[in-house]
This record gives sequence, structure tokens and C-alpha cells, in this order.
Amino acid sequence: MATKSSPEKKAKHPKKPKPPKAPVPPVPPIPSGQPIFGQPTPSPDPTSFKNPVTDQKFRGINIPSAVPMPLIAAVEPVLTLAQVYGSAGAAKVAALEKAGQLVFHSVGDTGNVTGPQTQSLVADKMVSDFTEANAADVPSFFFHLGDVVYFFGESTFYYDQFFEPYRDYAAPILAIAGNHDGVVYAGDPATTLTGFVENFVTPAPVQSPDSGGLFRTTMIQPAVYYTFEAPFVRILALYSNVLEDPGVISSQTGTTQPNTVLDSRQVDFLAAALKRIKAEKFAGAIIIAVHHPPFTGGSTHGGSPLMLADIDSACTAAGIWPHAVLSGHSHNYQRFTRTFSNGEHAAYLVAGCGGHSPLSKMSSTLRTPFPIDSTLTLENYDATDFGYLRIIVSATALTIEFHPAADGATTKTPNDTVTIDLATHRVV
Repeated sequence: MATKSSPEKKAKHPKKPKPPKAPVPPVPPIPSGQPIFGQPTPSPDPTSFKNPVTDQKFRGINIPSAVPMPLIAAVEPVLTLAQVYGSAGAAKVAALEKAGQLVFHSVGDTGNVTGPQTQSLVADKMVSDFTEANAADVPSFFFHLGDVVYFFGESTFYYDQFFEPYRDYAAPILAIAGNHDGVVYAGDPATTLTGFVENFVTPAPVQSPDSGGLFRTTMIQPAVYYTFEAPFVRILALYSNVLEDPGVISSQTGTTQPNTVLDSRQVDFLAAALKRIKAEKFAGAIIIAVHHPPFTGGSTHGGSPLMLADIDSACTAAGIWPHAVLSGHSHNYQRFTRTFSNGEHAAYLVAGCGGHSPLSKMSSTLRTPFPIDSTLTLENYDATDFGYLRIIVSATALTIEFHPAADGATTKTPNDTVTIDLATHRVV
């Protein structure tokens, strides 16, 4: 028996080795084949690109390029918000319908060539919209208006200019391609839109080799032109090809600028989508999205009158006109009101201020509203601020707000707003 003066020594036993730690899975456990939208833990903004842009010196192929065929054989390729959300889609749509409104973001020309700083300004401001007190005000997706990467649409630039800037954006990102997403430089073995298709037009959501290990999966758009259906809205998405100016969606047969590369698929698609809207008596918002703007007062890029004529021909054939047309390309913010012959209005917005630097000046300094002719008025513009559109749709109205990134996360008041009554097609 041990005493204080002569304690017994305890026998020494070898320590039992600790079991090896289980490896940490690279992504959280999710049902197979389901989409992932953002990182689980926020991280600081990067200060530089991993793959610096060095291809500015190359000459691009500046003629229209063939448009890839849809993944599905259909005149009107269709994607729904429920499909985008995977197994959570039905519940997501039901919640939006119960709330009575849908909120989403939109802007274009986010890619940059000098660094991530201006992209991060806009992305961070957009992410701040996920902390709304009212759940109905939280955005359900981001609809990108093209020029995701610069200067050429190579896959190598998608990490720095897409996946990294939106790593904390906790919602789906859909897109139309801009001219820089489609253009390839002479001698490049890649075909037009290769990077865009690999990251946005895939049969199922998968991890992209371009993501650099970030969790966001690819988008499941059925084509580079398509109808996107969500509660209270249909977005008719067009691809306006690789020219700096003008945008083009058809062969433009019978004009002074015909081409032999393109066909009538996109005009046929638009006409079919509009005719289906009329046949189904869809009462929600109708939005056309196309990278090149039909109208612009920017000093760098002009409008696209022949592309507008193609769009108008499809609208005339269907007897349906959009409530709004969203574009990028001109690197600033502009808003026009167009009045159709039947007295209806449409808001035409240019939002090419998503991060590409420098911003574009206007061709002249104008006091708005400025009537351009009897059918078109420039209502407002901002050529000094990066920012984005916050779009709110209900059963009765479409409201589009412009939020400058410079206002910061604590400011929720837009610098410009337009509301269109859905039933009358008139600006309120």
C-alpha cells in the first residue's frame, strides 16, 4: 500500500496511438447531381489575378461566328427556375408565389483585365442584398448580361473573372454571352464560345475545371439563346455575337450587311416564345435580354438598328411587345423609354457597369429626360459609377432599380427607378 513517504510507482504503459483523422471532404455532402451556388464561408476579396490577362495584343476574329446548336432539339429552348434549383426547386417556386414577388439582379460587362478590385466592389454590394430583413426581398438569381470575361472568351480566365468574384453569391447565376465571351483570337484552336458553353450550357450541374476548387457548379442553360421562366416573369435571352458593333442575331438577308454564317434560328426562337406567351395568356413581365443595346448614348459603342429590326419583326408577328429590354456592352448605366405605335411603353436599359474598367463616357452631356424623337426618350444615365440592377416583379408590376456600388452595403436606396404596369404596358 502506498504511503506519502513511499509512493508506489505506477506501471508505464505505451500510449495508444490516436486514430488517423478522417479526410475533410472538399465540398459539403449534398445529393448527387444537385447544384451549388456559393462558398459556405465568406472569404476576403482577392487583390490580384492568378492568371493575368496578357492577350490584349492579339487580333480577334471580327466577323460573326456560328451560333452553337441547343442541347435540346427545340425552336424555343426553355429553362425554369425550378430546374435551376434542383431538388429544392419546387419549394423555392412555391415560396416566391406565396410571397407575391420575385427579386433578382442583372448587370453585364463584369470581366476585367487589370485586376479584381472593381468587380469586387459590385459583387460585394450585390451580396449585401442577401441580408434583407424581409425574406421576400432577397434575390433569387443573377442574370448576367454578357462579357463575363475579357478580352477573349478563353476558359483560363473564368476563375479570376467569374468564379472568384462571385464565390460568396449564394444564388444561381445565369447568363447571355457577350462579344468578348464569343470572340477568339486568330490561331486559337478553341472554337467560339467554348469557355461560355462549358460553364453555362451543360446538361447537368457539375464542378467546372475552371472553378479552381470553388464550389459553384456549372449552369444548365439549354442553349446560348433560351427562355428563362420564373414566377411572374419570362426572360427571352439572345446572343448578339462577336462584333464590337453592331449586335447581330440573324443573317440580315436583304440588307446592306448580310452574312452567310448566321441563320434565322434566334428570330424564329423569339417569335415562337412570344407567340407562346400570347397563346398561354401569360400575364407576367416580359423581358428581352441581349448584350448589344438597341439604343445607346455612350461614346464608345453605338446602337444596333438592324438587330432591333429583327427583334421588332418577331414582336410584330406575335402581336406581343416586351415590358423591358436589358443590355450591356456600353460600359455605363442608361435608361430609355420607348413608346410603341399602340401606345404601350417599354423600358430599355443599358447596364454595362458591372466591373469592367474604365467606364464609358456619354457622347454628350444631356439634361434628362431628353427626348430623342417622338418614340424614344433618354430618361436617366450614370457614366461615373459601377453598379447593378435590382429587379422586382409581382403579379402587377415590374420595377427596375439602379444601385451604384459606391453607395456601400448599408445604403439600399437606388439612384434611379422605373416601374412598368404589366397590364397596361405603361411606365407608371
